Parts: sequence; C-alpha cells; structure tokens
Amino acid sequence: MARSCGQRLLSFDRRLGVRFVAGADEAGRGSLAGPLVVAGVLLDYELLRGSRVRPLSTLNDSKQVLHEEREALFHAVIGCATKVSVRIVPVREIDSFGLHRSNLAALRAVLSDLNPPADACLVDGFRLGNTAPPHSAVVDGDARSAAIAAASIVAKVLRDRVMRRLDALFPRYGFRSHVGYITPAHSRAVRMYGPCELHRRSFDAACYEAA
Repeated sequence: MARSCGQRLLSFDRRLGVRFVAGADEAGRGSLAGPLVVAGVLLDYELLRGSRVRPLSTLNDSKQVLHEEREALFHAVIGCATKVSVRIVPVREIDSFGLHRSNLAALRAVLSDLNPPADACLVDGFRLGNTAPPHSAVVDGDARSAAIAAASIVAKVLRDRVMRRLDALFPRYGFRSHVGYITPAHSRAVRMYGPCELHRRSFDAACYEAA
C-alpha cells in the first residue's frame, strides 16, 4: 500500500533518530501587502505514534492544500504539537530592515521560543546564522519534513486569517481573496487608489509606478 504524503513527511523526521524535531517556515514572503507570518512547530516523536499521529496523515506543504483542508490540518497540528511559536512581522519592519533580514530574525526567534529545546531544528531553505539554535536548512523542506510542513500550515492559516480581517479595514483592495499577493485585480486596485499602509513600499512593483 502506498504511503500517504503525511506518512512520507513523518518518516523523513523519524529518520533523524531523535525525539524532539522542530520545523520553521514562513508565509507571505512573496506578498505585496500585509505582514510576514513565521511559525515554529515542535513535534515529540516519542508520543506521536498510533492514534496520536493519525490526524497528521494528510499533512502536506501548505501551498499544495486547499483552504478547507488547511484549516483542518491547522487544528490537527495544534492538537499534535508539543509547542507552537509564531512571530508576525509587520510591514514597517519589512520596509525598514528588508524582507530577508526580517524573515531570518523571525525564524531564529520562533526556534528559540520552542521548549523543550529540539534535538533537531529544520528550516525551510535558509541558514539562520550562528545566533540561531543549531539547525539544518532543508531545500523544499515543507514538502519533505513533517515539522516544516506543520509550521507552513500554521503560518499560512494564521496569515490568511489576518488578511481577511484587514480586508474590512481596507475593502478597496480585495485582500480577502488574494491575501496581499499580486493579482491583476490587486494591481488594478493599487493603480486606481494608490498603495495603502499595508503595502510593502520597499518592493519594486510595477503597479506602484502608475499609482
């Protein structure tokens, strides 16, 4: 019988041969508007067995999962994780310090917040420098590691919720539908109304030029 995606991701972590595995990932890195949301998830593989791990059987990279399934997986991750840590990086910080620097700082912070300390820390794609807990950068980690995929689900669901709430404050831009990413409708709105305080002015976007 073929293994589920979740089983494959869990097996990747189990092959590390340790009890506590932490994963960290972000949502909103490529967005034109809104915050960056970074999550860290700590999984205890001594406890995640049998019925306790079953809710994670459909775990996958958040980009590969539909909205309704992401919401269900979010609750599964919260129920199965030993600890979850989240950082919301506001637009003003992204514009002041740069996206990459802000992202790395938030990834370091969420891993440092996890307690008990992980035996292995996995990050989706990035090395975080010597001030971070010992960690490994995993290329395409959200499609390979359960801990990273779990973090990607948490970050994506929470960021989408934030953007849907902000839509009520800035209804002209359609944040509820595109959650801040560049779409034709979003670009038209920026050209028509100009950028709002949620837009990352440090980004080089064609729609800013015509605003």
